[in-house]
Amino acid sequence: MPFKFEQLDIWKLSIEFADEVHLLTRGFPKEELFSLTSQFKRAADSVSLNIAEGSIGQSDAEQRKFLGYSIRSLAECVNCLYLSERRNYISREEFMKFYKRSEILFAKLNRFRRSLGE
Repeated sequence: MPFKFEQLDIWKLSIEFADEVHLLTRGFPKEELFSLTSQFKRAADSVSLNIAEGSIGQSDAEQRKFLGYSIRSLAECVNCLYLSERRNYISREEFMKFYKRSEILFAKLNRFRRSLGE
């Protein structure tokens, strides 16, 4: 594998998360297509995109910055989960499944970010 990010577990987890968000949002109402659905999918994709971008030829400080963007995008996904549940687009069980996955990914992103130093 020629790219550093392809070896990162956080990147692999974030790709899986984005794929699952894409499947989850297929059931959202059509009127949400250009609002919540689109925002949720873009935020989920952004987690892995920023991990990848930050890992290529960057200093540790630059990589930490991009990991921060990934963490912010993940927080946006959690907010989208709340909106989705409040609007009855997802069940409580679906909310909890994605929330727990978000917590795990959040912890791993933070650990990796801290490992790069200050």
